[in-house]
Amino acid sequence: MRIAFIIALAAFAAAPSHAQPPGPGLKTGQMEVKAYQAIPKTKVAVQLTSDTSLARKLRGEVMERLAKRGNEVGFSGGNVMRMDVSYFDLSLGSGSGGYINDAPSYLEPGSNPRMDLPRNKIERRDTITPPGAGPTLRISLTLYALDTGKVLWFATASCITQGNNAEQSGINMIDSIFSSPDKNRIAEAGCPL
Repeated sequence: MRIAFIIALAAFAAAPSHAQPPGPGLKTGQMEVKAYQAIPKTKVAVQLTSDTSLARKLRGEVMERLAKRGNEVGFSGGNVMRMDVSYFDLSLGSGSGGYINDAPSYLEPGSNPRMDLPRNKIERRDTITPPGAGPTLRISLTLYALDTGKVLWFATASCITQGNNAEQSGINMIDSIFSSPDKNRIAEAGCPL
């Protein structure tokens, strides 16, 4: 695990500054693809930055899209695609009183129980009022060359979505990304209405 972290850190440090996640110009509901080169037709290992039920389901969707492109896919070997799936609700109006105290709303009934989280109050430490946008799902994909650690391709998308619709929103975003993955572009993320 420590070696994998060191390799990932070295790859991040070696990445050019233009390979960093998009700046403030990208809005929620949009997606962006930065293809420094086309996704090579080699094996791609899709690795999650956080192992959640939702992330595992969406990783399967990414692996399916890569396989349709002609890539061999797996969990190790070949070039590495890091996948970050984040689902967060900063609106604080969900009835929880602004505390972290429950499992994420996208977990299905009967999912593996998680340890109870401490009752930490979610609040800003400044006087700025957060926007009332709602729960947001964000997906980022970064493809690294195994031999050099160079960033070959990057994509990100985000949608405002409720927990019961998070998986379908993620599938829509992945479909938008892989509709034309070898071109630099900013477009709609395919968020459900």
